[in-house]
Amino acid sequence: MTSPADPPTAAGSSGQGLKLLAVTACPTGIAHTYMAAEKLSQAAESLGHRMKVETQGSIGAENVLTDNDVSDADGIIIAADKDVDRSRFVGKRVLVVGVAEGVHNPERLIEQVQSAPVYRGEGSAAAGAGASGKAGAKERSTTYKALMNGVSYMIPFVVVGGLLIAVSLAIGGTPQADGGLVIPDGSFWKHVNDIGVIGFTLMIPILSGYIAYAIGDRPALVPGMIGGWIANTGALYDSKSGAGFIGAIVTGFLAGYLVLAIKKVKVPKFVQPIMPIIVIPIVATTALGLFFIYVIGKPISWVFENLTGWLGGLTGTSAALLGIILGLMIAFDMGGPVNKTAFLFGAGLVSKNPEIMGMCAAAIPVPPLGQGLATLIRRKLFTEQERETGLAALFMGFFGITEGAIPFAAARPARVIPANMLGGAVAGAIAGLAAVKDSVPHGGPIVAVLGAVGGVPMFFVAVVIGSVVTGVATVAFMVLGKGGAGAKADAAAAEAPEAGAPAPEPVLAGVGVGTGAGSAPERVGAAPARTSTATAATATATIAEPAEDEVLSGHLSAQTVSEQLDADNKDAAIREMAAMLATTGKVADVDGLVRAAFAREDQGTTGLGEEIAIPHAKTDAVTAPVVGFARSAEGIEWGSLDGTKAKLIFMISVPQEAAGDEHLRILALLSRKLMDTGFRERLTAAEGKPEILRVLGEIK
Repeated sequence: MTSPADPPTAAGSSGQGLKLLAVTACPTGIAHTYMAAEKLSQAAESLGHRMKVETQGSIGAENVLTDNDVSDADGIIIAADKDVDRSRFVGKRVLVVGVAEGVHNPERLIEQVQSAPVYRGEGSAAAGAGASGKAGAKERSTTYKALMNGVSYMIPFVVVGGLLIAVSLAIGGTPQADGGLVIPDGSFWKHVNDIGVIGFTLMIPILSGYIAYAIGDRPALVPGMIGGWIANTGALYDSKSGAGFIGAIVTGFLAGYLVLAIKKVKVPKFVQPIMPIIVIPIVATTALGLFFIYVIGKPISWVFENLTGWLGGLTGTSAALLGIILGLMIAFDMGGPVNKTAFLFGAGLVSKNPEIMGMCAAAIPVPPLGQGLATLIRRKLFTEQERETGLAALFMGFFGITEGAIPFAAARPARVIPANMLGGAVAGAIAGLAAVKDSVPHGGPIVAVLGAVGGVPMFFVAVVIGSVVTGVATVAFMVLGKGGAGAKADAAAAEAPEAGAPAPEPVLAGVGVGTGAGSAPERVGAAPARTSTATAATATATIAEPAEDEVLSGHLSAQTVSEQLDADNKDAAIREMAAMLATTGKVADVDGLVRAAFAREDQGTTGLGEEIAIPHAKTDAVTAPVVGFARSAEGIEWGSLDGTKAKLIFMISVPQEAAGDEHLRILALLSRKLMDTGFRERLTAAEGKPEILRVLGEIK
């Protein structure tokens, strides 16, 4: 018998007959999940090994690995950008890498897994080892993934809470004589406002809890959430303001790593079953809570009190300088102690010195307005979810809800917070120089609309200029950061949130499918699979004449196949294919379909490289899902990263109501099959529509 630590039988670069397993998963669960699965399977076959791949995609886990599979395996490759349960792989060689490695370097992974460390459970060498073995790089990735997990869960609470508060103020608020806005107690809109406040209250514990969950799994969820609540409740540690989202990030990471540390403690076997559900949550929650109250909370309270005293000493100095300082503070932590210090300082002087509140009021809406503007300036730098959050942030900014910018700041603090502060300082300085007055303790354009602001024109000038500065600075910092340490983070953010998060539009080969993702598109087939001539010939020989409804469930038919496009440019090709799709009777508005497809191209090219393009649209201009396929012998310039012209073009059109499962299913099927070099060759060589349909019938 051999030890699990010994190399598997026939291991080595030329080893034959290994039984290998793999799990692939990407945050969106579409393209990369299946691309990595296909590449790994093809590479294993070409090297003479057997491999079974479990895909954890958006439509659920498929080809699930059984206990027998694991028992017989010589090694397991986990190519994933989200958490994958490894407990079933204890005692086996496990190699953990990002999903992109599975797409680009499958042969290398198969070589590396043969000498990978044996997974012993939590804390083993295999638990966190990446393909490169660079612990620092892996740690940054783990930290970022945990942060994005928390942000993704928090976003719905920010949006729902903020919009409900804004709508209740807009519709149910009663203007006061001083220009303020009050919702009458007991009214319908007061209840709506209260629900929104609950959403806002929960967003901080949610952020903290799901950061902890991504690090320490379920036992970390309770201490993370309770720690976040404590961080946001200043009264628990004698502070007039909680620590806000920055405190939540701190408690989230503390809870996660504290739970990991407790898991490593050796305990008697009879205690082990209750560790994850009783012992770990209680110990971690108590320790973290008391640590925050007695250790971290005191400095926060001290900062709050001393900042207030320091600001009091600045009154009477240069209005521009005071405006800059207040603007910087307002925009720094968006509801945290620094923000609250500036706000309460201004609010406390409303009756004596309304100019100070005017500086604060001008800076308050700048972070959400600026971040919303950034998502409009360079849409391709943001995911679909972030762009939707940006629209909500614009709305919240109008009503002076600074917290609308928190999701952006939590995801990219090193870039977003400085940009927010820069815009806030500019807005505060302009308001200070113009002696803008605010007679109510609130900010944002809404207070000017309701008549609470003195010097309205300059107030709007301050808000607009500050917001533009923040928006432009955010985009600039993100673009410049691509070459720095934050590049990896932004690229990951541009793909999707982490596991379990509300998923944005799928990403196909790194090109945003409905998102316009900002990360550089990856090239489909950048490392072409080794497919033997015999294999290709066998596949061709066994293709059966498919029934029409067997080609993508009937969404693609002879009516939607073109052997040769007449178009010689991308726009003309989209128009020609839209007209072809209209012959099915499923297109109610051809021009609307074309506009939707053009709008998608404006977000980022759908040219995947390897002479493939997949233009697509989600629009009610179509009444049912419909897919078209066309070829271009000369190729059409589609802006693909690898510079190739598109010769194989699929056009996907689905109504908005079908933009979920069916859209994802079509994309998943195409993603898998387009990784097959032989399939692309057969599709290119097919003569006549019947032959093309026979080849397309392989997409199942």
